[in-house]
Amino acid sequence: MGYATDRLQHALGRALVAADPAVRRRAVARVDVWCGALQDLVPETDAERLNLRYLGDEGLAELGQALRTGCYRIDAPEEAAMLVVAWLLEHDQHAAALDLVVELRPLMRRLRLTPTFSPAPSGAVVRRNTVDDVRAQLRQATVRPQIAAMRETLQVWNPLYDQLVALWCDTVDGDLPSLSDGVVAGGWPCRVWPDDWVERRRRWLEDYKLAAELHRPRPPKSNFTRLRVALELCPEDSSALDGRAVGWIRRALANTIGAHGTPGSAEREALRTTQREVAAQPAYATLAHVLSARLDAFPRQGGLPSLAPIAGPVDCTESPAAAGAAIPDHLLAKAARALEAPIGDLVERGVICSGEVLADVLPQVTSQLLAANIDDPALALVYAQTYAAFRRAPEQEVSFGELSWVDAVLPYRDHSEQAVRAAVQTLRETTTVALGAFPQAMLPGALVREFGALAARGGLELPLVAAEFTANGRAAAAVASRVLAGSLYARYYDLPDWPTSRIRWRRGDDFAEACNRRAVGTNGAVLEQSQILTTHNLAVLIDALDLADWLRELAPELADRAFAWALRQPTSSKGLKDAAAAWRQGIFYLSYCDPGPTLGRLPRPGCFEPAVTGLLDVAAGKRFDRDGRTPNGGRRLLANVRMATPAGA
Repeated sequence: MGYATDRLQHALGRALVAADPAVRRRAVARVDVWCGALQDLVPETDAERLNLRYLGDEGLAELGQALRTGCYRIDAPEEAAMLVVAWLLEHDQHAAALDLVVELRPLMRRLRLTPTFSPAPSGAVVRRNTVDDVRAQLRQATVRPQIAAMRETLQVWNPLYDQLVALWCDTVDGDLPSLSDGVVAGGWPCRVWPDDWVERRRRWLEDYKLAAELHRPRPPKSNFTRLRVALELCPEDSSALDGRAVGWIRRALANTIGAHGTPGSAEREALRTTQREVAAQPAYATLAHVLSARLDAFPRQGGLPSLAPIAGPVDCTESPAAAGAAIPDHLLAKAARALEAPIGDLVERGVICSGEVLADVLPQVTSQLLAANIDDPALALVYAQTYAAFRRAPEQEVSFGELSWVDAVLPYRDHSEQAVRAAVQTLRETTTVALGAFPQAMLPGALVREFGALAARGGLELPLVAAEFTANGRAAAAVASRVLAGSLYARYYDLPDWPTSRIRWRRGDDFAEACNRRAVGTNGAVLEQSQILTTHNLAVLIDALDLADWLRELAPELADRAFAWALRQPTSSKGLKDAAAAWRQGIFYLSYCDPGPTLGRLPRPGCFEPAVTGLLDVAAGKRFDRDGRTPNGGRRLLANVRMATPAGA
């Protein structure tokens, strides 16, 4: 409110005293805007109250301090808006700040336009999750019921059971019961009553009562329960038991002695020692909680510079019961999701395990590149965090540059040649990481969009295909046609000779028409044809980024992995779709090397034998007929073409 009033007074003064008529006219317009803004500054929602607070002197001071220290976090793109307003005001860009506030005013009632004030995540490297995310996952760890039951048995019930068996063994006259071919042999219980038996019975029942109050009871038909119930009925002797009950005691003793040995025997003690050692091992949940506590030493919204500080054995101050235990590798792998490292390192560790995960982390790199052209470090950090938040958010109705607070920053960006080169190099490196790590997988749409942002940042006009039937689809098909002319890929899929000049296109829908004409069956088949014709961005990236030499060197290995993955897929609808995509990628790689060695190693699993035969036939110079078959019984592998039996069989 105070800021708006000050600006109104300033505009009134300019309107009254400025010598230049044009300046007075603009000042009058500002007066009208601020009068309207003041009339509308009655907050109705919590979000509105919060946003308007940061237009006051105290709020703007807080925003300015956050800009200078970098102690804030932007989780949603709109949370950067007030920071941009504050930056503009601190740099005397009052008119631009006013224009932005006017555009933001309708959003204030429903959106929070301020950041969260906490240390910002570092940005030199990438991470999959924040420390806070990983810590929350670790703290959710609990002991599984099956593990808890096993520990309870080993630590509580087994010692009690051994004492119970010993009590009944002491009442046996003669040899202890045993099993011989399923028949009980040996002496009978309830024939001898030692002097201390009654006292031992009393103590055992007290121990059992306490254990039963704290733990789950034993199964009702178990030997433990049969012997315990019989013990309760024998305060001094077995007069309350009939012959059948005594027979059950004898059978239970024979069962346990036959399985584990007599109480106190070396055999039984060895078993119990091993079981005690197993039970003494700290639970997964205990170690997970120790690891989560170690993460408290790191910024919640940041990452881990290294795993070394959290990987050591458990100290007695952390958990006396687990002292000395090592943190298991699978728990450290969870913590590694917060590890900050180059993308390639995280792929090698398995932290980035798919193209989708790669797409999730790539905005952390892209945002830094986009901000590299902003000289002011404070504004550059706002811009970088805003871009990363925009890419994390669900699909937006507007582009990043159409956000009003992003547009307000545009005049302060200087497109340097160094930043352009960095964007191209990042795109090259990320492309090689994606293809090298996941050669069987198509580039996911989110990753393609990030590639597009990097390409635009690097001044490259790449016809990358995220939505298939666009102008980019036609252009990408033309690139694939040119790059792969005469190759194994072109022969296998009968690539048409697409014109490279748009002038030669008959109509704008030529590409869609071609996909429909080539497809057989469902809409999915049409989509698959668009991916075939465009190589789903592979040809465009390899060509534009000068990666042909890199691919020639790695092509045999990438093809081997893609084919091996394809041939392991089930013959379900989804499995066949995934196999066809990986098969297509493998053929693309083979188009950059001698295919002979790889094709010579291809196995022939029954359901895919026609596909392997078809590929070998095409490599040998044959062609598919219009039904996608070769004379030797081969078939072209497509997502909607079943491969249950060889063609002609």
